[in-house]
Amino acid sequence: MSDLSRSDPLAAVSPLDGRYSRRTAPLSPYAGESGLMRARVRVEAEYLLALADVAAVELDLTTDERTTIRATYEEFDAADAELIKELEVDGAAGYNATNHDVKAVEYFLRVRLSEADAINDAERLYPWLHFGLTSEDVNNLAHRLLVKPAVEDVLLPELREIRDKLTDLAHEHRDLPMLARTHGQPATPTTFGKEMAVYAARLGKTMARLTHASDDLSGKLAGASGTYAAHHAAFPDVDWQAFSASFVTDLGLNHTALATQINPCDDLAAVFDAVRGVNNVLIDLDQDMWLYISDRYLGQQTVDGETGSSTMPHKVNPIDFENSEGNLSKANADLTFLADYVTTSRLQRDLSDSTVKRNVGAAFGHCLIAYNKAQTGLGKIVPNEQVMTDDLESTPEIIGEAVQTILRREGDTDAYERVKELTRGTQVTIEDFYDLFDSLDVAESVRKELLALTPAGYTGVASDLAERPE
Repeated sequence: MSDLSRSDPLAAVSPLDGRYSRRTAPLSPYAGESGLMRARVRVEAEYLLALADVAAVELDLTTDERTTIRATYEEFDAADAELIKELEVDGAAGYNATNHDVKAVEYFLRVRLSEADAINDAERLYPWLHFGLTSEDVNNLAHRLLVKPAVEDVLLPELREIRDKLTDLAHEHRDLPMLARTHGQPATPTTFGKEMAVYAARLGKTMARLTHASDDLSGKLAGASGTYAAHHAAFPDVDWQAFSASFVTDLGLNHTALATQINPCDDLAAVFDAVRGVNNVLIDLDQDMWLYISDRYLGQQTVDGETGSSTMPHKVNPIDFENSEGNLSKANADLTFLADYVTTSRLQRDLSDSTVKRNVGAAFGHCLIAYNKAQTGLGKIVPNEQVMTDDLESTPEIIGEAVQTILRREGDTDAYERVKELTRGTQVTIEDFYDLFDSLDVAESVRKELLALTPAGYTGVASDLAERPE
């Protein structure tokens, strides 16, 4: 077997960058190391510009210099990422290898600013790069600048597609009666549309939680132990707490005022928990779709040339829902671990969370694959009205609830027991109910009301409920 290039998807260690690389590509700007590098450069560049606005700091920047500094991250490309990695691992441009990813970013800025024609005497900027900061000041902001758009620009749009598809199914099939099952047994009928509306509503609520958690992401910039000590030592008359709050909020994040060296990460944990909540709804959906397909309540549109089974040519397997369920379960395992892990740190700082946070993209990657697959599966399903109708008609005992409730309304104290004796554990027919109705001492109008009951018609206000997923 010939060796494959490490860049070949077939050689990827993870299916996220191999088999599913096309599906996870939208997350690459937020989950790849290059994206993290760019976010760090953004924090460092904007911090330099913010320092120049502090009256006590003797750093004057022209408009062109400010534009050039921002261009270091706005025009960040593959060559820039490669230079940062080289500075970290091998050394470059006269700098020894840093063996430190954030320090490599600082040296990268030195190199790029020294190359820029618009920068007058780049060395005068060097003392102010990373001034008074600890690496975590940069990293905690950079990670949140990646998580926020990954959620808002990649995951949530995919979830909206699923919710909209569920809403369409709810409206289209609002009147399609279907046998419900509680404890796996025949139960009061519903409509297929109403059941899809339930999922649309649940998904909408969990998406709202996720949106709120993303909006609530919060960053810190307070130095090595969260005390602004270095900043205060250099410029004791500057209100560094106000500076930090302004700087962080200008980045589009809330401000964490109290921290150790690290941001406590309760906000990130809330995002991970909110994503997991969304995923739990979709796992439930995937499993129900699988069962409906198994019961032949739903058919699936076939794809020309697609193989369902390597040995059974007739099969059209519910692989999209199965794939979605598997990826959601893997994502939830990762998200649970992340939420539990990132909120703990020994004393003021330990480094174990650093490597863990590099796996956020993997958790989101499994989510994205699952959301794509759920969309595909929902786009293929075709309700089988005849199977649903046949199932209802062969299960007449489900009107027993309506019968005993109407009789209770009429004052029959033995109504429940009467219907239980007729139906529980036995095979009944609709004619058995008719015989019961004939034997009852009730008004003729009530008898007609009972005779009008049918399994397919006993769906309450399900059709109306299908119109209002919230």
